[in-house]
Amino acid sequence: MLATLGKISNRLLSVSAGVAAFVLTLLGFLLLGTLNQQIAASLLIGLLALVVVWMAAERPNSRHARAVQALIDRLLAVGRGDLASPAPPAVREELPALAAAVDGLFEQVRSTLDDVHAMAMYDPVTALPNRIHFRREAERLLAGGAGACSALLFIDLDGFKEVNDRLGHAHGDQVLAMVANRLRVVLKAEAEPGSLMPPLLARLAGDEFTMLLPDIPSPEEAERIARRALEALSEPYRSGAACSWMSASIGIALCPEHGADLTAVMKAADVAMYHAKASGRSRVCTYEPGLSRASEERAQTEWLLRQALARQELELGFDPRLCLRTGAILGAEALLRARPGTDAAAHELDRLAGQALAGEELGDWMVARVAEAAIRWREEALDHRLCLKLEPVQIERPGFADRLRAALAVGGPPPWRLEIELSEAVIAKADAATLSALAALRTEGITVTVSRFGSGQLALARIGDLPVDRVKLDPSLIADIAGSESARTIVSAVIQLVHALGCEAVAPGVERQEQLELLRAVGCDAVQGFLAADPLDEPGFVAWAAGQDCKRSLARA
Repeated sequence: MLATLGKISNRLLSVSAGVAAFVLTLLGFLLLGTLNQQIAASLLIGLLALVVVWMAAERPNSRHARAVQALIDRLLAVGRGDLASPAPPAVREELPALAAAVDGLFEQVRSTLDDVHAMAMYDPVTALPNRIHFRREAERLLAGGAGACSALLFIDLDGFKEVNDRLGHAHGDQVLAMVANRLRVVLKAEAEPGSLMPPLLARLAGDEFTMLLPDIPSPEEAERIARRALEALSEPYRSGAACSWMSASIGIALCPEHGADLTAVMKAADVAMYHAKASGRSRVCTYEPGLSRASEERAQTEWLLRQALARQELELGFDPRLCLRTGAILGAEALLRARPGTDAAAHELDRLAGQALAGEELGDWMVARVAEAAIRWREEALDHRLCLKLEPVQIERPGFADRLRAALAVGGPPPWRLEIELSEAVIAKADAATLSALAALRTEGITVTVSRFGSGQLALARIGDLPVDRVKLDPSLIADIAGSESARTIVSAVIQLVHALGCEAVAPGVERQEQLELLRAVGCDAVQGFLAADPLDEPGFVAWAAGQDCKRSLARA
């Protein structure tokens, strides 16, 4: 390129040093992409025409005049978008050095424009189309070329932020590239050879990807492809010595059923994806009209929760856990409650909080309040465990164990009589670093409970390798135990398995006497629910624990 510019500058030396410098600066701006291309091209044409006129004045003859006119025509063609044609033969014969310089210039401009186009239309990390490119191609397909039914898949990675923060952005970029390759493999396996409407895959931003299936036979086919993608993304990600685990939440929307244009379909797929994430992650969800209303209600609930936190309208409640054999109080699970008489109580935020994704702010508030309560119980010599339920967003944040230690350390050194509870879906996807942090907490007196056990998210063969002390059965297993023989058989088998693994079995949501008796008969260790005891505020729980004859209370139940 320097040689090309040198040839042009030599031609300009006798015109004016100022004109030559301006031409070289203009060419530099054009090649760097910092000047509007149309303006730069117009100025370039004018200046090169000036050079041609000057040369014509220097060497006036008919052959030279024809070459000059041919070069002027070639330069004017740039304004019509022609950057590919070479210098005319007449110029090449009469002015070979200038022809070579012009050809070299156009080649560099074409290369620069190609680079600018790639930067504008493709993601540099994954080499996938970016949001702009995806929208352009998807709108074209949906507007005229798509089949009778099209499907849009929104894919959001679960746990990528934790991987990125813990292992660094370089590893995070490698993981994103592996995600893109796995999705390419899935689509390649699904695309029909020679199809005129192949699937479109793109990275929208961050850890968000999308697939457009422009022609599918049925919604069930879209769900099948989404589940294949989910399986592929759930495999370990290995890069050098580092290994990480992630999954994804996938939302599906159909066109024209869920929207006639791309904007409407993207909104529907986004709503479905967030519903999959709110339902436990690592799921596929197809859009339904009711999900939009649920999404709006969830957004409203999140806003109300943040307002309630700012106004200090929330407090902890305590759901007692009783031993089925002795009736003794084993501990209590901390619950979110709205203070009576507040706006939070009027909106039933305590009931809705579990359905909202209030994020880190609410989780941090719960950790701080539970740690304060655990410290007070320690000072009052209450020998009961306090259970804190952790949401996925909390466990995935780097340093969650250190923050918990810091909150508890205010009350003295370990051991701490605290229990942390994670759902089966969360611990099933936990990576080695998370499991190591849980194991370290157990050495400091903190016990670990897996909730919703039996929902099918956790392989039974893996539970024995996890740092777990007790297992809380899935409420669906308890609901039918009194009226279904098969339900009783399943609960009995699960409890035996839990005991064989050296863990305690806890039954939540016990509301009827028949349930209680059957659970006692099959060897369940502890129960929670309204039949055992109603949730209480902290003073009420402490007073009840100090003076209540729990064994007699449980017997009366």
